[in-house]
Amino acid sequence: MYEREAKEIIENVNNTFKVLLVTGPRQVGKTTLLKSIMPKDMEYVSLDDEVFRNQAIESPKLFLEEHHWPLLIDEVQYAPNLFQYIKINVDKENQNGMYWLTGSQQFHLMKNVSESLAGRVGIINLNSFTYSEINKSIDNKSLFDPENLVSSEEINVNHLYKIIFNGGMPSLYSNKNISRELYFGGYLDTYIARDINDLTQIGDKEAFRKFIVSVATRTGEQLNYSSLANDANISVPTAQKWLSILVTIGLVYLLEPYMSSELKRLTHMPKIYFMDTGLASYLAGWTNERDLQLSSSSGHYLETFIISELVKSYNAQGIKPNLSYYRDKEKNEIDLIIYKNNTLYPFEIKKTANPTKDMIKHFDKLNNTSKKIGTGGIICFYDKLTHLDNKNYIIPISSVINIKKK
Repeated sequence: MYEREAKEIIENVNNTFKVLLVTGPRQVGKTTLLKSIMPKDMEYVSLDDEVFRNQAIESPKLFLEEHHWPLLIDEVQYAPNLFQYIKINVDKENQNGMYWLTGSQQFHLMKNVSESLAGRVGIINLNSFTYSEINKSIDNKSLFDPENLVSSEEINVNHLYKIIFNGGMPSLYSNKNISRELYFGGYLDTYIARDINDLTQIGDKEAFRKFIVSVATRTGEQLNYSSLANDANISVPTAQKWLSILVTIGLVYLLEPYMSSELKRLTHMPKIYFMDTGLASYLAGWTNERDLQLSSSSGHYLETFIISELVKSYNAQGIKPNLSYYRDKEKNEIDLIIYKNNTLYPFEIKKTANPTKDMIKHFDKLNNTSKKIGTGGIICFYDKLTHLDNKNYIIPISSVINIKKK
């Protein structure tokens, strides 16, 4: 059994709200997690079951009468009419933790929830496994805090790229005999056939496949809709719509550029990051971790891994991360900026064990803002946390993803 970082916040939400909603992409372990911690008297119903789904859609009031709370409803997005009747039920009772819900289509699901269950529901976004979950070392893990950098156990570069190559989908770890290629192939087909078609009708599935491959090959890069559209032979508006769907269902994260009226000539385009590096590497055609590790794309995959790890860990604690990056028209760039307490914390992410001060030369671009500039540094494969200069650090990757401390 793989413990999940989100377990604690889920229990806190359950004690605070009448309804708990866990969202996220398919097969990231939402149901497995909730079933492992749900109360003994809680019933479980999945709307993947056609009989239950039809009843919930056609007779939502009767459905909730026959399946009394406490109740876990899986894939609740299939029956949006349930929400108004759940609202009626929870308003009658002064009881937290009445309903647990899961759903995998965030935009439509969140719209229905916000309209029907505002103030009554606590929402947690679950992603695929983090590094610490894979390595079963979550007990001493805490969020990366730029105000309090800590040393952690060293991470072997070969081991890390093996995890980057495989990604964090739970099925790949719970079943050691599963084929990575067959799994991701089936996973992609499932999304095209189900979730994505539920959100919009994709007439040309082959064009969509080319599009998602094009997105994967650009993970860690600045978004360029024209290039994505050209690769798939589609229009730019279609590329914009399709990318929005990938973000909606939680497969892709867009890191927004840092914007300030005090700084001129800043880029307005976000950067693309796949939330699961295993799926990205599969789509991009990588067949083994060694070739990926030695390729010219290895830096982008490392950057994708670090950003996705931060987002996953924030999500697992119910916190919305305030992350951005800096890039101006002269192509001066800072890979990551964390904004906290009116302070900007700048970081570079480098696949190197020999960082230099030249790698942080663009940090001074932030001096033209009225914000305080806090501790920054280079996140890399150096083996210990140490000063780079009087303000910035050389930061081992382990100190960011916080594997079990010594």
